[in-house]
Amino acid sequence: MVGPGPSASPAGAALENANPLIYRRQGERPVTAREEDDELPDAIDDREIFDLIRSINDPEHPLTLEELNVVEQVRVKVNDPESTVSVEFTPTIPHCSMATLIGLSIKVKLIRSLPERFKVDVHITPGTHASEHAVNKQLSDKERVAAALENAHLLEVVNQCLSGRA
Repeated sequence: MVGPGPSASPAGAALENANPLIYRRQGERPVTAREEDDELPDAIDDREIFDLIRSINDPEHPLTLEELNVVEQVRVKVNDPESTVSVEFTPTIPHCSMATLIGLSIKVKLIRSLPERFKVDVHITPGTHASEHAVNKQLSDKERVAAALENAHLLEVVNQCLSGRA
């Protein structure tokens, strides 16, 4: 942990968690010779998924989900042969109103980045959010996710979370 961070909201509104703890980022993963060999199959693993989602921007703070400890590599599970990816995320506070948006951003990043064969499950770490069941239900419902992404404003917010820092 590094300590409390800045408390400026993009919209200028009051923040739910004005001084979140900021965590140290993991270093970049070294690329192995096996991974660079195009002749060898390259299975998708937990670290590769974590690397895809760690830099997603938090909707309220100018920080990444990794820096806020919302996502951690230990909460990512991949089964490449069965084409499944499971990600647990931990909101910074138990009543975080951005939990669904954060989960949607993680899900969209993975859907856009992974081969279509993968089934992606994104859910809240058990016991860490007051509306855990409702948020998980929304994130696991394909029709609700598709409908959310048809909302132009919501899609713009998700894309801002997925864009690099300005």
